[in-house]
Amino acid sequence: MSALPPEPARRKLGRSALTVTEIGFGSAPIGNFRFDTTDDDAHAALTAAWAAGGRLFDTSPYYGYGRAELRVGRFLQGVPRQDYVLSTKVGRWLRPLRPTDDVTSLRKGGLPFFPTLDYSYEGAMRSLEQSYLRLGLDRIDIALIHDVDAFTHGSDAAAQPHFDAAMAGAYRALDELRRNGQLGAIGAGVNDTRWCRRLVEAGDFDCMMLAGQYTLLEHSAQTLALLELCREKQVSLLMAGVFNSGILAAGSGSGAAYNYQAAPVAVVERLRQIESVAAAHAVPLAAAAIQFALAHPVVAAAVLGATSAGEVAANFAACRQPIPRGFWDSLRDAGLIDRSAPLPGGAT
Repeated sequence: MSALPPEPARRKLGRSALTVTEIGFGSAPIGNFRFDTTDDDAHAALTAAWAAGGRLFDTSPYYGYGRAELRVGRFLQGVPRQDYVLSTKVGRWLRPLRPTDDVTSLRKGGLPFFPTLDYSYEGAMRSLEQSYLRLGLDRIDIALIHDVDAFTHGSDAAAQPHFDAAMAGAYRALDELRRNGQLGAIGAGVNDTRWCRRLVEAGDFDCMMLAGQYTLLEHSAQTLALLELCREKQVSLLMAGVFNSGILAAGSGSGAAYNYQAAPVAVVERLRQIESVAAAHAVPLAAAAIQFALAHPVVAAAVLGATSAGEVAANFAACRQPIPRGFWDSLRDAGLIDRSAPLPGGAT
């Protein structure tokens, strides 16, 4: 009988009492916006994450307009509640579609619900109440304010009123629930380093989910400065998008997207240089991408999306893949990793 794989290491989440496994399951892909995934395949992916030792599950009302929360809840109802950490988001609540609704702005593949953007106190409470019902669970551990950034809203000017509303409303609601013991930790989930920094500076948060900004391809001085601020304020980061939406898993010749768009020529050339070093050291690119993100001390987890059991197994195997110190030294010597970025295994 084969031995079970070791459970991923657990890391403390900010100043909260929560600990999370260093690999989390991100449920955005099983919301069906980008991929057509069946209920059975989604359940198999969640089951594979559990079998591999993953105990952090992240979702959102926005993912598939409720579909992801329904699927995550269906799975989690069958496992011991004390064994996992569950994260969801606020900032949108859902209502059934009406014949008069303008659906041109809605994403394809979701359930027939209309997402209403609402960062108010009442909106956050309403969003959480709906999430409890979709999940079929009586406790959510982490609540994140979703998409308060220019990436989502199109510009700084457009994002500003949403930020103001979130800090006056949703933040107040989540902080109240945390103080009452109904939430274990609070934070925000964004795709923009600058706006993530603004949130860290504006509130007393336990964690931030940051997508696509701290990766093997993308770790600017601005992002490294944010991570240092998080270290000073004891705010943990949950890193999403560590493959930059696919290209760091599929490779430069795959045509895979870079941050959901066609990869710029400069990015492809940089990736080819990384791939050359990886080939010389026999290092799988996906393993390097995951382990680089996890090497920073403020990173509590890499939250990895998947649509199948096979993808989940590959992600956990990549996390455990031994990588020689010489690989990281070669990347740094070639100027492909910033010299101030921490490296796996304590390499400096």
